[in-house]
Amino acid sequence: MPLVITAIGILLLLFLIMKVRLHTVLSLVVVSFLLALALGMPLSDIVASIEEGFGSTLGSTGLIFGFGAILGKLIADAGGAQRIAMTLISKFGERRVQWAVVLTAFILGIALFFEVGLVLLIPIVYQMSKQVNIPFLYLGLPMATALSVTHAFLPPHPGPTVISEQYGANIGLVLIYGFIIAIPTIIIAGPLYTVLARRIAPTAFENKKGGTITSLADVKQYKLEDTPGFGISAFTALFPVILMGASTIVTLIQQSSGVTSNVFFEFIDLIGSPTTVMTLSVLLAIYTMGIGRKIPISKLMESAETSVKSIGMLVFILGVSGSLKEVLIDGGVGDYVAEIFEGSTISPILLAWLIAALIRLAQGSATVAALTTAGLVLPLIQNVDVNLPLLVLATGAGSIIASHVNDTGFWIVKESFGLTMKETFATWTILETIISVSGLVFVLILNMIV
Repeated sequence: MPLVITAIGILLLLFLIMKVRLHTVLSLVVVSFLLALALGMPLSDIVASIEEGFGSTLGSTGLIFGFGAILGKLIADAGGAQRIAMTLISKFGERRVQWAVVLTAFILGIALFFEVGLVLLIPIVYQMSKQVNIPFLYLGLPMATALSVTHAFLPPHPGPTVISEQYGANIGLVLIYGFIIAIPTIIIAGPLYTVLARRIAPTAFENKKGGTITSLADVKQYKLEDTPGFGISAFTALFPVILMGASTIVTLIQQSSGVTSNVFFEFIDLIGSPTTVMTLSVLLAIYTMGIGRKIPISKLMESAETSVKSIGMLVFILGVSGSLKEVLIDGGVGDYVAEIFEGSTISPILLAWLIAALIRLAQGSATVAALTTAGLVLPLIQNVDVNLPLLVLATGAGSIIASHVNDTGFWIVKESFGLTMKETFATWTILETIISVSGLVFVLILNMIV
């Protein structure tokens, strides 16, 4: 019954948004209340669950999204995004600009959370699409693919890192195998699927298409000599990656050498946290894109204020999508899926992928799906010979399947690219499923080799 109730709730949400035309925020809140009642949650817990989901989602993404938007706007308004776009186009050529985007997103995505990478890259990619006069989504989908793949498969992202610890897998091997799996998966789900997606949902690829975050890049065009240099522009955009990457390397060295934590390592953790990283990155951009170029601080703050206003509704939608996710978790939907597989004799790799996929479909959060799966599969592998790093990757692959309305990422992509519900399903939901299935296939192939 919990799965049936969840399915009915999702259908109701789609009906309210697509047919009744009720705003997404109101639709999500209404369905969250109704699902909580239908799942039998105590009346006294319903409001607390909705508020907890809203608060925890914005607590983890709100500042990151806000500062990321400010950073992207400062770089775009100064002409830095235009400089980066033009340089990449000249190096790769207009015909291979999609591969330039994929490579850039993959490099950035190794260290950045999906949301941060998206909000930083969209202004640059939007500029590139305007420069070569091709649909924004034609570049945007491969970009989002690279960010999603790194989020699912590569440490130091939370999912693969924590699952590695749960399974007792060597995190270095997880990283190596993750790279091997990530590259063909990105090619299949990114550039190759984009060709098919353009036929499935042609309206999504109209040149005029653009969402809330694209307004961060919608600035006047500069003469190239009037823009900041490529080096300083790229350094400013990559600064979050540099900080997070350096922090991760120091942490991995500490863990591998067995050195106990001290004030130095605590300081490194502080510097490497996403909120700190984005704060420092914005301060750097204020100097490199503004003060250092004799731009008044008042003008820079106008750009910052405009950027935050442009993503206000998107942040609100993210918060209430977290409420829906929390209701499904507190309502026991994930636990119900877990009970189905107790005592199963399926191959651990297939089992991990399948459990993660079903929990993901039921409650939306990839991280929750991955961690719940780890707790369920762990007792089943105690006396089984299984490649633990590949088990980690199979769990990660299952946890991102079929992103839909109960997933925060679904709404981020929909609003960022200005898509309708139907277009988001035809592009993003299918794309995430391709990543998940491709990841499993490559894990199984690798399992026969190593």
